[in-house]
Amino acid sequence: MTTNIFLIGMPSSGKSTLGRQIAKSLGYEFIDLDIRIEIAEGKKIAEIFSLNGEEYFRKIENQQLKKIIKDNKMVVATGGGTPCFHDGLDFIKENGISIFLDVKPTMLVERMKVSKKNERPMFDLENKSLLETISEKYNERLPIYQKADITVEGDTDPESILWIIDAEFSRKK
Repeated sequence: MTTNIFLIGMPSSGKSTLGRQIAKSLGYEFIDLDIRIEIAEGKKIAEIFSLNGEEYFRKIENQQLKKIIKDNKMVVATGGGTPCFHDGLDFIKENGISIFLDVKPTMLVERMKVSKKNERPMFDLENKSLLETISEKYNERLPIYQKADITVEGDTDPESILWIIDAEFSRKK
């Protein structure tokens, strides 16, 4: 298998953590799209949002996404909104396997509070309505996420995802 693997889903769904583990298991390169954006812009994601706005960020995000070369043995952890803007999901599906990590809003909130990171510009961890905000964003993005080639629900491990990918490839042969 040489195809790229794109992990999509909400912030805190495990895209970066699982992506690194899957890439290591397959001997693939791991790419965190948010880190690529921060390097290209010389700023943290939250800074880009506050200084330039979401529209600018989505444009830069899409430019970085489109630099990924098809069939190049990469595991890509996308940003939560990557597949939802500028035909991002179409590009992802044309250039690899898309896997939706479907983690429910209550678990996302728990993970965000445990990590205590407030690097997610769309979500204020001090906001008392964080669950409501995450639930709205999840429901808004869900129809796009559900178009992924594979959906993995809840907590999972890299071995399970690799098994699912292998089964999917075997079925398509």
